[in-house]
Amino acid sequence: MNTTTQATVKAFFDPQTWTYTYVVYESKGSACIVIDSVLNYDPKSGRTKTESADEVISFIKDNRLQLEWILETHAHADHLTAAPYIQDKLGGKIAIGDHITTVQGVFKGVFNLDDVAADGSQFDALIKEGESVRFGNLSFKALYVPGHTPACMAYEIGDSIFVGDTLFMPDVGTARCDFPGGSASNLYRSIQSILKYPPNTKLYMCHDYPPNGRPPEYQSTVAEQKKSNIHVHDGVTEEQFVAMRNKRDAGLEMPVLILPSIQVNIRAGHMPKPEGNGTAYLKIPLNAL
Repeated sequence: MNTTTQATVKAFFDPQTWTYTYVVYESKGSACIVIDSVLNYDPKSGRTKTESADEVISFIKDNRLQLEWILETHAHADHLTAAPYIQDKLGGKIAIGDHITTVQGVFKGVFNLDDVAADGSQFDALIKEGESVRFGNLSFKALYVPGHTPACMAYEIGDSIFVGDTLFMPDVGTARCDFPGGSASNLYRSIQSILKYPPNTKLYMCHDYPPNGRPPEYQSTVAEQKKSNIHVHDGVTEEQFVAMRNKRDAGLEMPVLILPSIQVNIRAGHMPKPEGNGTAYLKIPLNAL
């Protein structure tokens, strides 16, 4: 792991979608990256707001940080990304794992999106497995962790890994695998690749769904996950995990924001082009998911 320079991590929690956004940087005035931003969206009205993103932008400005990358761990199904809005305010390149083309191909068909090319060209960069990218004195390394989707990436920075939707806090477990292209077997193997890191490796969650009234949390360790994760602690076999995950997923409802989120997020957060009346529209496929 790259531990030459210590990273500073600032977490932002969006309570409507239970999502954590991270700003990672060295110190005031340094380069920074943003991981998994949130554009607020009201499913009842179809209106967007930028409150969550504005909080991130204010922090970056207040600390005189220079934004170089706006990273996505995957094409989220539970919130819209604010990447283009943040880019417009602060610059930086929008990036995602290079397997996003698989997800684009699937949902281009689901939504019949003639205007979406399934080649990743909507993003400024597609990050490959094992690729290391510098920002200032820090760097992030891409870890391909499919399972929740076929295109999930985690990002290793120093002694920390931003795990996206692979692991949750130990008392919540792991991510669902029933979306198109998802695989419980792949998720198990991806998780095991993360849990091979040193015990004190810090793991930053993309979401928390706290049970029993506890406050939301966002950081765990490899040791804590191996000891206490309710789905995948030490001793759980791949066969046991797959059986549990498949049974659990069969009873889950679709995320509230999956239909708008996927359409926007496979476009790197860009909205569809406005139609002749000046209004942009999203599609609702009937009986498709």
